[in-house]
Amino acid sequence: MTLEQELASLPEQLVRRLNRYAFDERRLRELAARSAQHDNRVQGDVEPMQDADLESISSADRDTCRQVGLAALSRGECALVVLAGGMATRMGGVVKALVEAVDGRTFLDLRLAEVAAIRHSTGRAPALWLMTSASTHDALEAALADLNRDGLPVATFPQTLSLRLAPEGGLFRDAEGRASPYAPGHGDLPEALQRSGLVQRFVTDGGKYVMIANIDNLGATLDPAIIGWHLSHAAPVSCELVDKVGSDRGGIPVRWDGRPVILEEFRLPEAFDPAGVRVFNTNTFHVDASELAKLDFDWSFFRVEKTVDDRKAVQFERLIGEMTSHIDTNFLRVPRSGSESRFLPVKDPAELQARGPEIRTVMLERGIIRS
Repeated sequence: MTLEQELASLPEQLVRRLNRYAFDERRLRELAARSAQHDNRVQGDVEPMQDADLESISSADRDTCRQVGLAALSRGECALVVLAGGMATRMGGVVKALVEAVDGRTFLDLRLAEVAAIRHSTGRAPALWLMTSASTHDALEAALADLNRDGLPVATFPQTLSLRLAPEGGLFRDAEGRASPYAPGHGDLPEALQRSGLVQRFVTDGGKYVMIANIDNLGATLDPAIIGWHLSHAAPVSCELVDKVGSDRGGIPVRWDGRPVILEEFRLPEAFDPAGVRVFNTNTFHVDASELAKLDFDWSFFRVEKTVDDRKAVQFERLIGEMTSHIDTNFLRVPRSGSESRFLPVKDPAELQARGPEIRTVMLERGIIRS
C-alpha cells in the first residue's frame, strides 16, 4: 500500500484529530518522498563566532535598558510566548505545565504569577500566550478555565500535528497497528501564532515586543533590562546564550557563510568540533512583534529518528532557532547561575527535584512568589 493509500484509509477519529491540529498531508508526502536522501547537515563554510558577535548588558547600561523595558511594559507593548506543546512524555505522560514546580505551584501557575507581578509593578499585564499541542491543549485549556486568572490576558494556540514514518517508507505503526501522531517541534510557533491571529491583533493594538521561552525554563522571565536592551538594538531578533558546563550540548552560535546564526549540532559539518564553542542557545528569543507577525520563509524540516515501541520511527521537525538563519539576530550572553540565572531547565522529575531550591530562590528574588 502506498503512503497516499494509507493516508486515505486513516480512521475517521484520527482524521478529525489531525484536521483539528492543521495536519498538512501535502507536506508529509513531500518529506516522505525525499526521506532516504535527507541530509540535516548544512553546506558551506561554518566557523566559530567572533568575540564581537557575542554581547552582554554592561553594568553601566543596565539601568538605562531597564527604564526602556519598564516603559514598554507599562504601555502594554510586551507579550510572553511560552512553548507548552510537545508530546507530554518526559514527565511520565503528565503535561509538564501542570506539574508542581515550587511550593505547590505548577509551571503554569508560576507563569501566571510572573505576569501578575509585572502588572503589580507597572500597572499593565503583558499578554501571555501558550503554544500547546494535541497532547497538551485540552488539559491546559481545562486548567486555565479552573484557575482564577484575575483578568490576566492569557490565550492558547495549538501547534500542528503530523504522522511518523517507517524507515523503509510508509506510515509508522505502533504495537497495535495504529498510525503514530507527533508534534513537529517548536519551529511550528510562527506559523501557529499567525494562524491564531494573536500576534497580528497585538501589533495592530500597538504591541512591539515578544519573548519566546520554554515552559520548563523558569529562569527565562520577562526582564525589563533585557527588553530594553533588545528594543535599543537594531536587529529584530535577540537570542540568549549561556556558558557551557561540562558536556552540555545544544544549538550553538556560529558563522555560516559569514552570517552569525544558531545551528544545532546535528546540522554542523562533520569536520566542525562543537566542543570548541563554549556557549549555547537556551531557546529563549526576543523578537520584534511586527517581524513575527509577517515572518514567512521556507522552514527546514529535519529528519529525526525516534524509538517508539522498541522500533525505529522517522519524524520531521522544525526548530525556532532557524529564525536566525533568515533574520538579523543579536546574541546576548546571560547568567546561568545564582539569583540572576536565565537558564533553569527541567526535563524530567529527577532534574526538577535537583533544581527545585534554585528555582525557588529565583522566583522569590524576582517577586513571583513570596516566602
